[in-house]
Order: sequence, then C-alpha cells, then structure tokens
Amino acid sequence: MSKSRSFALTLIASVFATSTAYAGVDLIATGQLSGTMSDLSRETSAPLENKVPGNLLGGIGSGMTFAGCNTFMAVPDRGPNAISFNPAIDDTVSYINRFQTLNLTLSHAPAGSDLPFVATPKLVDTTLLHTSDHLVYGNGAAENVPNGAPKLNKADHTNYFTGRSDNFDPTHLSTNPLDARLDPESIRVANDGQSIYISDEYGPYIYQFDRRTGRRIDVIKVPNSFAVSLLSPVGNTEIADNTSGRVANKGMEGLAISPDGKTLFGAMQSPLLQDGGTNGGFTRILKIDLRTGRTQQYAYPLTNIGTAAKPNFPTISDVVAVNDHVLLMDERDGHGLGDDSAAVFKKVFRVDLDGAQDVSQASGQDGLKPLALQKTLFLDVVDVLTKHGFKATEIPAKLESLTFGPDITVHGERKHTFLIANDNDFLGTVTDSLHPNGVPNPNQFFVFAMDKSDLPDYVPQQLADRGRFDDSNGHGHNNVCSFVTDDQDDDGDGHDHGHGHGHDGSH
Repeated sequence: MSKSRSFALTLIASVFATSTAYAGVDLIATGQLSGTMSDLSRETSAPLENKVPGNLLGGIGSGMTFAGCNTFMAVPDRGPNAISFNPAIDDTVSYINRFQTLNLTLSHAPAGSDLPFVATPKLVDTTLLHTSDHLVYGNGAAENVPNGAPKLNKADHTNYFTGRSDNFDPTHLSTNPLDARLDPESIRVANDGQSIYISDEYGPYIYQFDRRTGRRIDVIKVPNSFAVSLLSPVGNTEIADNTSGRVANKGMEGLAISPDGKTLFGAMQSPLLQDGGTNGGFTRILKIDLRTGRTQQYAYPLTNIGTAAKPNFPTISDVVAVNDHVLLMDERDGHGLGDDSAAVFKKVFRVDLDGAQDVSQASGQDGLKPLALQKTLFLDVVDVLTKHGFKATEIPAKLESLTFGPDITVHGERKHTFLIANDNDFLGTVTDSLHPNGVPNPNQFFVFAMDKSDLPDYVPQQLADRGRFDDSNGHGHNNVCSFVTDDQDDDGDGHDHGHGHGHDGSH
C-alpha cells in the first residue's frame, strides 16, 4: 500500500470516529464463571486429542445473546486449540460445537462498592449442535490423528459439528453446508424464541438451529464471494493459496438480528482477501432478508491503530442491532489478559445503514473507500473499565460479544443494559511474564447501563412471550425471571416470569 493511500485511510478513520463516547454509558456490574469448570454435557467429557476434557466450560464469550427475562445464550468457538499438539490441523480438536444457556441476575452491591450491582451468572443448559445430514469428516491419516467423526455420532444416530479443521470436502467451496467443521463466533435468538442463528469463521456459514434439540433446521446462504475455493486444514495455507474470500480464522465474527426478526446482519472480522485481507482498511457487513434471501453489503471502515506508513487495523468481534438500520460494532485489538500485554483499543462504534451504498459489486481499497459507512464512537471499553479500577493488563484480550439485556432502574432512573463477555480460549489460568505465578482466566461478563437519551432510536427485539422458551420436554421452568434479584419488578411489567430448562441437551 502506498504512503498516500495509508495516510488517506488514517485521515478517513479519524474523521469517521468521534473523539468521545456517549457520556451516559457506564459499567454497573461484573460477574464470572470459572474457566476450569465443566459444562453440562457429560457425554462429551472424555479427553480430546490434546488431552483437554471435551466439556470444559470455556470460550463462551465468543458470542452471547439475550433471550428474554434473565436468560442468555452463549456460544464457544471451535474449542480448546490454544494448546500446541499438531500443527497439521492447526492444533484443532474434535470438540463438539455447542451453545450454553445461562441465567444471569444482578443483585445490589454492598455499601461502599464501586459498582451498584453484582452480576451472578449460572449455567443451566448445554446444547450440542448437529444435523441429520451426512457430514464430511477428515479421516486424519495424513495428519496422524484419528478420524474426525465423533464417536457420539453412532450412539446418538446423528452427525455432530466439530472444531476439527480437516472436516471438509476439498472439492467444494468453503461454504459447503455438508462440511462438519464449524467455528461459531456469534449467536442470536429468533423472535419466536424457538430457534437460534449462529455465524462462523470456517465457511463463513450462517446456520439456524432448533433451540431445544440443537438440530440444524436451515442454512442461510452467504454469497460465494465470501468463500475460498482452495481448502486446507492449515489456516495460513488457505490464506496463501487463495486470492478471494474470507481470511482463514477471520470470517463472520459478528451476527445481529433486527428487532422484528426479519433481517440478519453478518460482520466479517477482517476484510476479504480481494479487499486487502488483514492489510485492508474496510471490512464488510452482510445484510440478509430472511424471507427472500436477498443480500446487500456495506463497507465498514476499520480504525488505523498503527501509523500512516505502517497501518495496523483491529478486527470486528461482534455486531448488535439498535433498530432495523443502526448497528453497534465491537472493534478491538488483541491485547490484554491472555496476550501478555495491556489492552489499548476496545471500542464500540455506531453505524447507520440507512441510505448507505451497497458494495456487493465493489472490491479493493479503492473500490470500497468512496462508498464506506461513517461511524461514531459509542463506548470506549478500556477507558470505562480502567476508570473503575481495572488494570489494562487485566482486561481480557478477547472481549468478543455484544448483546442488549433488559431495562433496569439505576439510582431511580430507567436505563437500557448492554453486556460484553470474553473468549478465554479455554485457558482456565494464564501464566506469562506479567503473571509468572499464574492467575485465573475465567469467563467474564461486563454489564453496562445507558441513558435512554444515549440510544433514543433503540428498539428492543420483539421476542415472543418475552423470550420464554417452550420446552416440550417438560423440564422445570422454575428459575426466577427478575433481572435484579432483590427488586420486586425489574422489568416494569409487574410480573415475575419463570424460565429455564436444565437438561443435558446433547441429543
């Protein structure tokens, strides 16, 4: 890239991003779940190829969504591959993909506390992802690993998706829905509350799953221009061998759903290869009409956190819909706890697609630049957390999920809530130069509140029956719905709703 073009991108980014965030957005609670505990899928507890238990509770902040009341769903990514054991498959393992259902409540903090609330998450369900379709699994011979098909397939008479990078058919594009490999990165609940949408990095795919059983019920088509044609179990090889499509391990990291449930918005973590890859300054937002399948694409400008001479762009980790055309984008660096460094750039930006140019037929820096969206800073996460006493070295490196929560009353004022969680890479503890004796690395949750004036155009998702799940298996709906456990009525409708289904969910 020329110096003049680099300088232009830097200038554009500085114009697009305001210097200060919305003053009313502030941290009100934090909570965590241990990174060394197991999830509720006992059938997957056997050690994986790298000896890590197959039901370790980790990575759940890759994506999270509000499902009504005090219920949230979180999705781990492709599994515990941060432990080196076999570079021929990028250290990936036969971790069966899943989503976790959580109850998360707030209680008033003790007098003298810095924050007004304490967040208490509780794991209530683990649901494995599978399909009745015959999937393609790697035989493992060339990589000196076992066959990629989980043994649980035969026991449960189904086909589970896994994180193994060699589970693909090399004769098809990477978006082939019969590939068994899945790297989930974002999750959204459908408006009827009965199904979920998950986006991933391998395809990129967008799949719809039944919420109760975890069975795939639909494939949402992504344009071929997002796929790569030369597939490999090694991500760097895929990048080197292809000139178009997603960058390996930087696919559809974010997914949002419009309040009426009719539209999905998928956000690519980094620019497509034809747009410059990780050296590009514009990544894509894909808008999908769920009724017609019609798609539109928009160019999102990444902030240059390097210099004009040596631009360095962060990545997109998630996106959430404010209404049917305004989005909040999680843009971040990779620094912080887990990276042996200090967090610097973790910001949430606001973009408006209303009147924006469709870039489906454009590509490259020069093609996207004049059509790019404008963005404004909504929340500087590092700034807010450090003001509340967090050291920059203790802020998780991978703050990867965004979701709205229920409205609550804070100091007598009604506010919207907004949650961010981390992907801890399935590493329950971290030992590095900053923590030579090791420190816990839990699954963390950060709850923010904002004045309604900060989001005057916010439209809550229209969840059926406030998102309560109709569990036909009869599992007890005995969990308290109130988001604030010591308030009589935190949701403002005068009722205390029940919710929950604490079963294994693995078949």
